[in-house]
Amino acid sequence: MAVVEGLIRIDNNETLSFGNYKLSSKSKADNFEFGGDLYKVKTFKEITKLERNGMFVYESVPGTAVSQFMVTDSGVTFQVEGPEDAQITLEMEEQTEYRVMVDDEDSGKVKTNLGGKLSVSVELSEEKPVTVRIEKIG
Repeated sequence: MAVVEGLIRIDNNETLSFGNYKLSSKSKADNFEFGGDLYKVKTFKEITKLERNGMFVYESVPGTAVSQFMVTDSGVTFQVEGPEDAQITLEMEEQTEYRVMVDDEDSGKVKTNLGGKLSVSVELSEEKPVTVRIEKIG
């Protein structure tokens, strides 16, 4: 994978890629249209953040590069890479239980809070992207 030139793009399989953890200063791309929604990405070495229609979607600390990001009714899937382990927070359905899979290994169940936030820690390296799949249980 690697960082996303232009900060955000649509992939051939109709998914999103975004983020550039190699930037030393904050950069952003705003009003990026995809699937009838407007996206905004803010990214640099310390944080990567994605918003859809002004609402929180994804955040990683430190910054990451994300590819094949796809949200469905049953969850979210994406590949992520970065220079070091990252804490990733996603906006999901509130008060809902999800199964977290990292590179097809079960990382357990997580229940979102009233705000719908779900956090997961991921071990990362620049050499190999990690696949994250979060699926609604039940």
